Amino acid sequence: MPTEIFLICIAFVATLAGGVASIAGFGIGSLLTPLLAVQVGTKLAVAAVSIPHLAGTVVRFWRLRREIDRRVLWSFGVTSAAGGLVGALLQAIAGGRALTVVLGCLLIFAGAAGLLGFMQKVRFSGWIAWIAGAVSGLFGGLVGNQGGIRSAALLGFDLQKKAFVATATAVALIVDGARMPVYLVTQGRDIARVWPLVLMAVVGVVVGTLVGERVLRRVPESLFRRIVAGIILMLGVAMLVAGARGK
Repeated sequence: MPTEIFLICIAFVATLAGGVASIAGFGIGSLLTPLLAVQVGTKLAVAAVSIPHLAGTVVRFWRLRREIDRRVLWSFGVTSAAGGLVGALLQAIAGGRALTVVLGCLLIFAGAAGLLGFMQKVRFSGWIAWIAGAVSGLFGGLVGNQGGIRSAALLGFDLQKKAFVATATAVALIVDGARMPVYLVTQGRDIARVWPLVLMAVVGVVVGTLVGERVLRRVPESLFRRIVAGIILMLGVAMLVAGARGK
């Protein structure tokens, strides 16, 4: 694929990803990584996407910082970030096709439950919130898709739409802050080699983030959870298909 056409594709998908993340609290890595992997390979794509992911997360965090639910952040959020880092370290040992299929099925279940309204009856609190955070973070780190699994677990908390996105964003920022130095040390030269793709992705994600925030304001609270559940369901299907194909 010509570089110019691929850059346009990156810009389009990055903008879409930023918009989705502003509404659902995740989506940048889920959408951008597979596309970038076509050109540079999965390992470098994961590292390179961490830069636009961080850019979008910082913008989203700054604009929604007053909406963060600190109770959920310091219970679910901290253990989710810790679990995600442990899962990422164990990915080479325990990750694999079967786990991707299992996680895809779990996301499909969580998404379907959200669409049908069952997740509204589930509430995490106390020590259960700590465990939910650790488990969702661990599994997310193992399959390299922490955002979707984290948002699926966050559906179990009684959060309004802005608090939901803001809290998910704060957790993502903690994870980004921990993993970015590792990527820069281990793959910094390779990331610099694909800087036009990274720069285009950063611009697209930031634009999409700002546009998505405006869309979020217009989404009714009664519809918000079902929209997030629908996105989680689609991500689960994509993971299931990818796992079944061995990708």
